[in-house]
Amino acid sequence: MLLDQTLAVLGAGNIGRALIGGLLRGGDLSADRIRATRRSEDALAALAEKAPGIHVTTDNPAAVTGATVVLVAVKPQNAADLFAEIRDHVAPGTLVLSTLAGVTTASLAEALGQDLPVVRAMPNTPALVDEGATAIAPGAHATEAHVALAREIFLAVGRVVEVVPEHLMDAVTGLSGSGPAYVFMVIEALTDAGVKQGLPRTTSRRLSMQTVLGAARLAIETGEHPAILRDQVTTPGGTTITAVAELEKQGLRSMFIDTVAMATERSRQLGEG
Repeated sequence: MLLDQTLAVLGAGNIGRALIGGLLRGGDLSADRIRATRRSEDALAALAEKAPGIHVTTDNPAAVTGATVVLVAVKPQNAADLFAEIRDHVAPGTLVLSTLAGVTTASLAEALGQDLPVVRAMPNTPALVDEGATAIAPGAHATEAHVALAREIFLAVGRVVEVVPEHLMDAVTGLSGSGPAYVFMVIEALTDAGVKQGLPRTTSRRLSMQTVLGAARLAIETGEHPAILRDQVTTPGGTTITAVAELEKQGLRSMFIDTVAMATERSRQLGEG
């Protein structure tokens, strides 16, 4: 489905670069069918070096002209100016993908002045290593074919789930969109904990990172509930159950629940302008 498309990536920062790299590595889209924009000439030069053959430019209207898929990946505070730039250059029927936190498909289509098929997406930064978690939600004018195309694009950099209704995308932003930052803090804390107990920092960091990676992979590949996997580690009277009891005492579970709630609310606020 992708081979016949022309993709314009507006704001090719971390997520945009990840998608371009994933699509090229998978052979899903040829380089000459990809256009990428950024405001910085130096950033564009670096991108062109990493993804030879793609078209790079600072001209957003030129990038969207003739494109069949437009990915809007700019920062939310720059979105209004971008829409004003491109609204007269996006062809009717063009699929618009948006990674803008808090911005609804309806408001995006309105900003572009057309009843365009819009699919809202929330990927995260592990897409840079093809381990992204992306949720997508279709707008009113997006068909099943549009959703399938959006899914195919984001599958190039990880796993994809469809979220309906759209308002739940704010929760996705709070959970998986912001989630890598939470996990990095866990890795950092575990590393420091190991150092406190006498481990060399390099050793502690490697053990912490591999433990997080291995635990996630075990959960994915076994499909078991995390509580069951946890119980498999917690032998009676052992070290793990002692540590788990302390985590419960300190409110780890409540802390994460509250953290995601706060990030979700912030996503809603961004959408309200």
